[in-house]
Amino acid sequence: MGKFVIRETKTGIKFDLKAGNGEVIATSEVYASEAACRNGVASVMKNAPVAAVENQTVEGYAVEKHPKFEVYTDKAGEFRFRLKATNGQIIAVSEGYKAIASCMNGIESVKKNAVDAPVEKI
Repeated sequence: MGKFVIRETKTGIKFDLKAGNGEVIATSEVYASEAACRNGVASVMKNAPVAAVENQTVEGYAVEKHPKFEVYTDKAGEFRFRLKATNGQIIAVSEGYKAIASCMNGIESVKKNAVDAPVEKI
C-alpha cells in the first residue's frame, strides 16, 4: 500500500506519493504551508482515481477533460506525466521514465495508491 509523505524543503513544504515498495511515484509542487500541502494531497486522492489519460506523445492525440494525467516527453527524451485537477492546476508530477509502458504503469500506480494512502509527515 502506498503513502503520502509530507516533508519540509528549504523553500516550503511538499509531498511525495510513495508506492508500497518505497519508490516515489509522484511529487507535488512546493507549498507555502502545511495546510496548503495537505489540500494538495486531498486533491490527488480525489482526482487521481477518476482522471483520464491524455497521451501527448502520439500525433493527433485526443484532448481529455480535467481531471487528467498528461503524458509527455521531456527535453531529455524521457516520458513523464503530470496530474491536473478539475481546475487545470498541476497537482502532481512524475519522474522521467525511459519507456512509455513504465510511465503508464506509474499512472496506474498513482490511481491505485492515492485513494486511501495514509499521510505521514517527516
